Amino acid sequence: MINNNNTIETKSLKALYKDVIFSNLTSHFGYKNIHQVPKLVKIQLNRGLGVEGQNNKTLQKSIDEMRLITGQQPILTKAKKSIAGFKVREEMVLGITVTLRSKKMYAFLEKLIHLVLPRIRDFRGLSLKGFDRDGNYNFGLKEQLVFPEISYENVDQIKGFNISIVTTAQTKNEGIALLKEFGFPLTD
Repeated sequence: MINNNNTIETKSLKALYKDVIFSNLTSHFGYKNIHQVPKLVKIQLNRGLGVEGQNNKTLQKSIDEMRLITGQQPILTKAKKSIAGFKVREEMVLGITVTLRSKKMYAFLEKLIHLVLPRIRDFRGLSLKGFDRDGNYNFGLKEQLVFPEISYENVDQIKGFNISIVTTAQTKNEGIALLKEFGFPLTD
């Protein structure tokens, strides 16, 4: 935004939601109650490691990368039961997950929209097929190098992860409208 002194000032996404997006969604969908207006609840990042989760070096590298990207310590996800065909035993580490809420969620979303997604090679926007019927959005990134915190020299193996954006939207259209208002690059 440009103020009276012709200097550029940026608004955090949380302030943008309170000042602009909330009223835009209310007028567009005609909500009668302020609690009906969709909002962001959490952003969850998941990386499946599979059998590689047993390698302590690979596991620690993934934990460190996720900590750098999100600023939060990831939780280890473990197998609930043994499956001999997949060589999985009960309580075996299979992946890592991070759940971001409030300030860290908005900071991550801002970084994702303005820094990370534009760095993806041949990026033309994210598909609308990632929305579920409740207005939550899921998509995956194929490599961790698109994040500015990760340096190319420290990466042994290219690994991606899934990102889930959970909203209070009741329908797919409400979820699409909410993320488009935040400036999310969605293709039609």
